[in-house]
Amino acid sequence: MNATLLKRAALAALLLVWACPARAFELTDDAGRVLTWDKPFARVVSLYGAHTENLVAMGAGSTLVGISEAEPGLTDLPQLTARDGAERIAALHPDLVLARPMHLRAHPGLIQQLATLHIAVACLQPTSPKELPDYWMNLGRLVGKEHEAKAMCERFDAEVRDLEARAAKIPAQARKRVFLESIHSQMKTVSPESMAAFVLDLAGAVNLAAQAESVSGSNIASFGIEKVIALGDDLDVYLAQLGPMNPINREEIMSTGGLASLKAVKEGRVYLLDEALTSRPTPRLIQAAKAVGAILYPELHPELNPGRDGKP
Repeated sequence: MNATLLKRAALAALLLVWACPARAFELTDDAGRVLTWDKPFARVVSLYGAHTENLVAMGAGSTLVGISEAEPGLTDLPQLTARDGAERIAALHPDLVLARPMHLRAHPGLIQQLATLHIAVACLQPTSPKELPDYWMNLGRLVGKEHEAKAMCERFDAEVRDLEARAAKIPAQARKRVFLESIHSQMKTVSPESMAAFVLDLAGAVNLAAQAESVSGSNIASFGIEKVIALGDDLDVYLAQLGPMNPINREEIMSTGGLASLKAVKEGRVYLLDEALTSRPTPRLIQAAKAVGAILYPELHPELNPGRDGKP
């Protein structure tokens, strides 16, 4: 092949590269919407604290231009919610908005307006622990952090195995029986497939409300105060999530009619757990499980000790 033909071949190859589109990615989000993109998103608005926390954990905090709540190290970023509307979100010039399926149900007009403004939206939220790896990997793909997301999944899996090994040392007859309150005013607990139930299991607890029925497929389950009182002397430890959904304190729990008859309450074994720690789909579920484990089996978690005020 002479020099002229070589030049023509090289030019043809270059034109072919220019003509071929960049690698395309596709994701079906948890609201059933299909999202496609050809390069990592670089300006992200996160409307859910767990999305924010996970992006930071995989080293993608610099992509965030707006968040739903304060996060350590991101205090300078604007805070906003889905209620603030598409105009305020668009003013931050994002190329991606990370939301949850509930945002689509509650604010369908917002999602439509963002689409009109050519701003991509991904509605993501795992509903059970087994969905965590796919959720984290999808976040990593969106922002070009697949390797970091995979490493995060591997670390989490290793820590889960470590906690399972600790729990395996507990004889069946020595396992602590617990109840976990999610909404005190309605005496609701957590659903069997929830992140919080996963935390109890990792900690080696026996969840006495494990058969409670989920409310509309959510992470909350109905139980009722009559059933709680009926636990009586079978209940070793009373746990309650503390957060926006359940602004409670130990004194209120212990003074609630009927609960004083519980063995756990009579003996002062009432503890509050950070709702964000126990219920959000983040690697900090490991921290939550260790905190619960330190309450139930301090000898297996010498690095942690329950606080005197009922908080782990």
